[in-house]
Amino acid sequence: MSDTGRSANSWLTLLLAGVFEIGYALSVGGSHGFTRLTWSLVAVVFFLLTLWALSVALRTIDVSIGYAVWAGIGAAGAALLGPVFFDETLSAGQAVWLGVIIVGVVWLKLADRPEKTQEPVETPRVAHGTPARAQEAQVAER
Repeated sequence: MSDTGRSANSWLTLLLAGVFEIGYALSVGGSHGFTRLTWSLVAVVFFLLTLWALSVALRTIDVSIGYAVWAGIGAAGAALLGPVFFDETLSAGQAVWLGVIIVGVVWLKLADRPEKTQEPVETPRVAHGTPARAQEAQVAER
């Protein structure tokens, strides 16, 4: 797999880790301090999933960037979905700053694009797969 494909997969895995982090944060909120069994079990599952996906993504993404993106996705998602699932509020000011987090995460992803480099040139081959050096040796012998 090319570095570009590996990078795209890592970023998708990091996005998935962020989604699991949102699930974890919301389920911890629903567990009421781990006093509700169902929510507590869901929280443990999301916790394990988010750590697994984050660790896979950090194989190729720098920890400093990956962790910031993961935490940003989790924080923004929990803040946006908290009012949907729980009796929470989201003020206009909070929404603006969450927007700043989201823009920052997108900007970090765009900054991760690798610079275009030229592909290494292979040794030219002549008919029947003979390397150019072998051909040069044959010409020198004549």
